[in-house]
Amino acid sequence: MTYQLPTPAQPLNIGTRGSLLALAQANEVRDRLAQAFDLPFEAFTIVVIKTTGDRIIDRPLKEIGGKGLFTREIEAALLDGSIDIAVHSMKDMPTLQPGGLVIDTYLPREDMRDAFISPHLRSIADLPEGAVVGTSSLRRRAQVKLRRPDLEVVEFRGNLQTRLKKLEDGVAEATFLAMAGLNRLKMDEVPKAAVHTDDMLPAIAQGAIGIERRMDDPRAAEMLAAIHDRKTGEQLAAERAFLATLDGSCETPIAGLAELNGTNMRLRGQVLRPDGSDAIGDDVTCTISDGAEAGRDMARKLLAEAGPGFFDWRE
Repeated sequence: MTYQLPTPAQPLNIGTRGSLLALAQANEVRDRLAQAFDLPFEAFTIVVIKTTGDRIIDRPLKEIGGKGLFTREIEAALLDGSIDIAVHSMKDMPTLQPGGLVIDTYLPREDMRDAFISPHLRSIADLPEGAVVGTSSLRRRAQVKLRRPDLEVVEFRGNLQTRLKKLEDGVAEATFLAMAGLNRLKMDEVPKAAVHTDDMLPAIAQGAIGIERRMDDPRAAEMLAAIHDRKTGEQLAAERAFLATLDGSCETPIAGLAELNGTNMRLRGQVLRPDGSDAIGDDVTCTISDGAEAGRDMARKLLAEAGPGFFDWRE
């Protein structure tokens, strides 16, 4: 190590949101860094930062802004030196970071599939006609309506525990969560069934944890390099290139998944009308090194096929 390692007296400050899942992810980063450099946990401090997206939970995300709602305050703390690194769920991250910041470290990816959650049912197909499904995700809303136009979809904002409580209270008969979050919190008691990616393509970067740092911080760069997972980085390079070219946000239903097989990559992408009335997808195989360019090419192809107005809301 070229630079002074953190100590209990001068700890490395790790910024995160305050949900149980966010804290579990920050603790995983701390644990991996502590193990990689043989440091005590006391050499790290978890700094909880409340974001706009955490404070406003009574309105749909599309009404109050895009993905930056869950990152803005954390990135401000990173830029002003209040924290040294920031831990993010990559599916929440905009494709562009503020000047001076970079995300180039990812932990090994968890299960990227969605989970169908219901106290009594096992799949979307089991839902009776006209049943109520809760979700805050525009992608999931559109995918559900595409498969089952008869279902009523209601807004389900809040953290994982809040959404499970709404389900328990009978606000809806089913909801969807990420398998990754349930696995990381070891919530085996939740009545869930993983949804095959052929039936519901996940959000871009779902299941991946990314770590953001200042570009001019060589100590953080060197420490984070020791825990970076190359395969996850290769997957996300393709998926986020696809998203960036689509100019995706929380207001556009976009799904995508890159899967590795030896030196090759299978990349699938999908765009949907917000009301779920139509969807366009593509499925290509390329070399891993060509993944990012394949993502951009796929996005341009789908945009051309969709045409103007595809993502407009229809009341």
